[in-house]
Amino acid sequence: MAKRRSVIPKEMRALHDQFHFSPAVRVGKNVFCSGQVGAGADGKLDPDPAAQVTQAFENVRTVLEKAGGSLADIVELESFHVGLSEHIGIFMQVRDGFLKKPYPAWTAIGVAELAFGALVEIKVRARISR
Repeated sequence: MAKRRSVIPKEMRALHDQFHFSPAVRVGKNVFCSGQVGAGADGKLDPDPAAQVTQAFENVRTVLEKAGGSLADIVELESFHVGLSEHIGIFMQVRDGFLKKPYPAWTAIGVAELAFGALVEIKVRARISR
């Protein structure tokens, strides 16, 4: 059985310690990432939806790189949106700057509220070949 290990980038250590969760868990070649909101290392959210989506993808990238992978290793993406209909076009435009073919499976879910007042949260599963 593959060993399970927590993936905790230094920028996310305080969140890990405060909320008792791993930004990701790697089991063999599989990486299961917790949802990432669009807050920077300072914990602040930009009120601009595009800025939040951009930062959320940057946070996903940071977690995957710490796990030994990259955005290209994502096989499944789930996005959670406050104001899904209002912001989905912005999300897709920003997303397309981060993800290339072959695109991962994707599910977008509208929700009433997200942690810290975020507008978007991105959760991914990745398979790292190395």
